Amino acid sequence: MSALKHYDIIRNPVVTEKSTMASEHGQVVFDVAIDATKPEIKAAVEALFEVKVKAVNTIVRKGKVKRFRNMLGTRKDVKKAVVTLVDGQTIDISTGL
Repeated sequence: MSALKHYDIIRNPVVTEKSTMASEHGQVVFDVAIDATKPEIKAAVEALFEVKVKAVNTIVRKGKVKRFRNMLGTRKDVKKAVVTLVDGQTIDISTGL
């Protein structure tokens, strides 16, 4: 796969209090494309960050219904991937790619 395809799958890292606590246990959280599968996410992380991935867990957060004046709309669904790395492997999110 080309690097451009990998960048389309992995959108950006999620930096929250919960994801920071998970990083202490070898887990990293990313926003990913809504149609990305677990094997695609694993391949993209291994290619971009040159690490070994132990497991990938995904979460789809449904978009909220929001109202602006008289118009009713919904926000987009967001898919997050919790990537567990092999022991001894790390990803430094703060430096970027």
